Amino acid sequence: MINCVFFDNDGVLVDTERLYFEANRQTMASHGVELSRQTYVDYFLRQNLGAWHLLSETGYSIRSIEDLKTQRDALYAALLRSEDIEIPGAEAVLASLHGRQTIGIVTSSHRDHFAIIHGRTGYERYFDFVISGDDCKNTKPDPEPYRRALERVSCPATECLVIEDSERGLLAAKAAGIKCWVIPTDLNAGSDFSRADAVLGSLSEIPERLAHD
Repeated sequence: MINCVFFDNDGVLVDTERLYFEANRQTMASHGVELSRQTYVDYFLRQNLGAWHLLSETGYSIRSIEDLKTQRDALYAALLRSEDIEIPGAEAVLASLHGRQTIGIVTSSHRDHFAIIHGRTGYERYFDFVISGDDCKNTKPDPEPYRRALERVSCPATECLVIEDSERGLLAAKAAGIKCWVIPTDLNAGSDFSRADAVLGSLSEIPERLAHD
C-alpha cells in the first residue's frame, strides 16, 4: 500500500519546465550561444550539468557566468509571474490524495521560485513538506533529495511513490529505492524511462492507479 507520495514540481504539477528552458535560452542567446531544446534536455534534464560550460569555453569568467545566472533567474521569475503555468487536473489530484497519503514535494527549484509558483496556484495547502534544491548538497539524479524525503516521513521506501517527468528524477528515485511513475512532457518525451514502474499519460491517472496498487 502506498502511504506517501513524493511529487516533483516543475513539469509534473506546474507547466514551468518550458519557462526555465526559455529563460536559459534567452540568456545564452544574448551572449551568442544557441541552446537548443535537445541540448537543454541532455544537459539539464538528463545529466544535470547545466550549459554554462558552453560559455566558459568561449572565455567567460566564473564571475561573468555567475552574473548571467542571476540574470537568468530574474528572467525566469518574471516568466513565472506572467505566463500560464497550470497543468489541467493537478489540483484535483492533490485534493483527492490530501489527508489520505502524505504528500511531499521534492524539487530542484530554488525556494524563491517555488514561492512565486505556488503563490499563484495555492497548492501549498496540500503539501505536508517541501524539499527544494536549496535544501540539498546534491540534486537529482543523485538520490539525496529523495533520501531526505524518506527521512521526513514514517513510511518505509516500499510504501512510498515518486511522480516524476524527467530521466534524472527517475534515476534519483530508483537510486533511493523508491517506486517511480513517470509522466513525460513534450520536452523529454524521447528520454529513457525504461526503469520506471509505470509511464502515465497524465496526472489524472494517479488516484485510480493508487486505489488498485
